[in-house]
Amino acid sequence: MYILEITLKGSPIALSVQKKEEGDAKAAYSQVTEAMKAGNAVIIELTCEHQAGKTVCILASEISSVQLSEKSGTTAASGKPPGFFALT
Repeated sequence: MYILEITLKGSPIALSVQKKEEGDAKAAYSQVTEAMKAGNAVIIELTCEHQAGKTVCILASEISSVQLSEKSGTTAASGKPPGFFALT
């Protein structure tokens, strides 16, 4: 499972969707980064493959960062939770 986390400007909470296949996750990541590069009022719609019915629609000009990571079985391996704000 792959997790795509998106942080919005002025919001401390990241939005996330999960994809089962690496190719699908990379395609969604590319979709978000290309929309960020465009810099105009593009709307991105992403669906989650882990939670049925979970869909998020984001205004690309409000995205401050995006992260793609592989979901591991446990966070104990690294000693910290995944995400942008994981402090050691």
